[in-house]
Amino acid sequence: VACSQEEKFWDAVKITAYVLGTGLLIFTALVNSVSRYVQTIWDISGYFWQTTWLKFYYLFEGKEWTIFLLGAGLVPCLAFWCFNGILMVADVTGKPTFITRYRIQLGKNDPVDTKKLRQAIYTVLCNQFFISLPMLVPMFYVMKWWGNTFSKELPTFHWFLVELSIFTLIEEILFYYSHRLVHLPLLYKHIHKKHHEWTAPIGVVSVYAHPVEHIFSNTLPVMTGPMIMGSHIVSIAAWFSLALITTSISHCGYHLPFLPSPEFHDFHHLKFNQCYGVLGVLDYLHGTDTVFRQSKAFQRHKFLLSLTPLSESIPEAPKRAE
Repeated sequence: VACSQEEKFWDAVKITAYVLGTGLLIFTALVNSVSRYVQTIWDISGYFWQTTWLKFYYLFEGKEWTIFLLGAGLVPCLAFWCFNGILMVADVTGKPTFITRYRIQLGKNDPVDTKKLRQAIYTVLCNQFFISLPMLVPMFYVMKWWGNTFSKELPTFHWFLVELSIFTLIEEILFYYSHRLVHLPLLYKHIHKKHHEWTAPIGVVSVYAHPVEHIFSNTLPVMTGPMIMGSHIVSIAAWFSLALITTSISHCGYHLPFLPSPEFHDFHHLKFNQCYGVLGVLDYLHGTDTVFRQSKAFQRHKFLLSLTPLSESIPEAPKRAE
């Protein structure tokens, strides 16, 4: 039986590599056609961005470690806390009601337990300062080895889009499998259970995790893409910021208009054994989203273009009387 399961696992990995590889080629082809128009706009403002970057570079006299620390550390951290600061105000006070009326799990965190929130903030800060920050040191030397990270010439917008697609696919693969790994009973009990203390998550909980999990599931999947590609520090800063904001949205507990749907990962916190990935591609291939696809949450898992909360337009079915 164990042999059969191992064969199924490797078959699934092969299928995953094929599907994601094909998807990357298709995505890149689409990027080629769309980005031509965007590149034109980018070129118009390119002189401004290039000049701004050079001013920043010379401001720090080309001190690469300082530039790397600011770009890969400070900028993403500020993006994370500014975004989550707004969400935490809504979590604690229930205001503005424009945000709280879009709550996914109704009646939970209404308001959030402030003692539990303080504990989460403390853990997040420890993870950021004592794990994420030191991990930038070996990354810095990898990027130095590539020799492109601190180039005085910015990457083209077209190339940044290609990098972004590769970063996303690498993160999906590494996060999905590392995430499923920490759901094994032994690892879950000692490591991943901490993150799942929040069955109804909030934004800041996105990096509320055991230190081991924070290294292998939160940080490495995001860092690996830029290290493989030898990316420019500006690309790294943009990608890290985008990754932190995206995972905050996935955990925020609100399905807000004009933002990506967080229903997929919120369902994972609710059910524990569904929806392990980021994009959902690997969950579909491995069949770890079957319950989700049969739920109301799946019907609500879409980009909200109106101001009517999806919890109102697609409500949960009323519970049967026992």
